Amino acid sequence: MLEQLEVAPSSSDGGYDRDKFPHWITQSDNCNTREVVLKRDGKTVMQDDKCAAVSGTWKSPYDGKTWTDADDIQIDHMVPLANAWRSGASKWTTDQREIFANDLTHPQLFAVTGTVNSDKSDSSPDEWKPPLSSFYCKYASSWVAVKDNYNLTITSAEKSALADMLSTC
Repeated sequence: MLEQLEVAPSSSDGGYDRDKFPHWITQSDNCNTREVVLKRDGKTVMQDDKCAAVSGTWKSPYDGKTWTDADDIQIDHMVPLANAWRSGASKWTTDQREIFANDLTHPQLFAVTGTVNSDKSDSSPDEWKPPLSSFYCKYASSWVAVKDNYNLTITSAEKSALADMLSTC
């Protein structure tokens, strides 16, 4: 699938604004996307009547750390919103960006350690890799699947880094 992705230079961030990707929308039972991912990715997650996770255990796939407080967890967009913007999402409608930012079907959203997610920021795989090398295969295959599904481009440096990580599969 990596070979099928279009390689192109990254466009500028001009016009990017996170608010152009409406995220954490209501999914069902008044639960927003964040709460759905916390429930999906955690173990023994208990939610209050407003759907907020009040207890549970989460293991971050990026660094292998385990957390018992949902406040220590962030929901990462595998392909960051700014990266998506630079690789084609700038041409999408707001509705298309909302679907991307809240995608529970493809490997786009992961519950991860907050500090690690902050370190990643909007970096591509040539700029950042998960601290846990045993997650490289899943990380790269998820990145490629999301880019493929949304017809987003990759840079040549991104393609090289993804190929290296995929070689760990």
